[in-house]
Amino acid sequence: MTAALSAEESAALAAVDEAAIARTLLELLAIPSVTGSAAESGMQHQLAARLDRLGLDVDLWSLDLPALRAHPGFPGTEAPRDEAWGLVATTSDSGDGPTTILQGHVDVVPPGDLQQWDGDPFTPRVVGDVVHGRGACDMKAGLVANLAALAAIRASGARLRGRVAAHFVVSEEDGGLGAFATLQRGHTGDACLITEPTSGTLVTANAGALTFRIEVPGRATHASTRDAGASAIDAYLPLHRALARLEARRNAVVDPLMAESALPYALSVGTLRAGDWASSVPDRLVAEGRLGVRLGEDPAEAVADFETCVAEACANDPWLRAHPATVSWPGGRFASGRLPSGHPLGALVRDAHADAVGGPQVRERGAPYGSDLRLYAAEGIPTVQFGPGDVRLAHSAREQVSLSEIAAVTRTLVLAVLRTVGTK
Repeated sequence: MTAALSAEESAALAAVDEAAIARTLLELLAIPSVTGSAAESGMQHQLAARLDRLGLDVDLWSLDLPALRAHPGFPGTEAPRDEAWGLVATTSDSGDGPTTILQGHVDVVPPGDLQQWDGDPFTPRVVGDVVHGRGACDMKAGLVANLAALAAIRASGARLRGRVAAHFVVSEEDGGLGAFATLQRGHTGDACLITEPTSGTLVTANAGALTFRIEVPGRATHASTRDAGASAIDAYLPLHRALARLEARRNAVVDPLMAESALPYALSVGTLRAGDWASSVPDRLVAEGRLGVRLGEDPAEAVADFETCVAEACANDPWLRAHPATVSWPGGRFASGRLPSGHPLGALVRDAHADAVGGPQVRERGAPYGSDLRLYAAEGIPTVQFGPGDVRLAHSAREQVSLSEIAAVTRTLVLAVLRTVGTK
């Protein structure tokens, strides 16, 4: 323990309902809230009802998608959507103290190959203390921790000097549209805790990520006379080797916060599409992938670095010199973001964890993936990530989370919130 608990803190910790945590997680996992789906919108309405029952002031609104897409700061999306909803709930019986945000995204990625799952991805399975299912750690466990912390604070009767605001957002997985829209609506705060899965660590910085598309031309001909054509697949190979060299160069020197990641700024080609007939030489190849953005790097600089690499590879190849590949940037655009060095929010969360659950001090690190952290940080809101689950299991058929870990995070959130907003 770093400090004696106040009466308000002790009462709020005692009000954490572990049985409700388990029930709520199973209920949320059963909602297939895949990014861009109707269930993503339905999830927001269900959560709004839960927050209303907690006695919070609820703002549930339909996002103006055309206006957001036209905004110069629009973070991009990948999933098609005709509608999207924002959701913010705020304590209303507070004074004029600071506002602390508990943030989480409601969307999940598609389940992928169903043969790799042990049953329906959206029918959660409980094995002892562990719950399996799509979204278990990324990040419905974090949503549950936010809800449980709010419920415990409300049940304890704590009189807050400031306000607590729950920001539940859509479209985090494909760019951050939900968080962007929430901030554009004017919902801000003095500190933000995002309950992404952090494996028992405190994440104070995120790398960024950009989605690229490379189109490589070839010349079609009958496969029996392939020497009269030019395969776009063969033309792509020198580009692939050049991208590997670019990745190595961009990871040669890294920020100390990213040092424990073997590859903090990964460059990965995720899809390759070429050809339309087995006995034809392919005249076009499209490669799409992800470029890691370094901490503190302007995304425009990362774009320029990548495009220069592709242009130089084309210039050094006889076919590509005359028929250069083209680069475009569809999908989400994640800049990097970080908590200012030495900001007290990090120490406050570490101390809250020590006081709530004990154990070794929480380790601080940066994460190699993009997240909503950078959008809040860009608005001057000190932001960290601390949540239940192991991100290495996210987006996989092995996705799972421990109920006891959700409870521990909930208790940490309770103390962190009370200490940031203050009590009367």
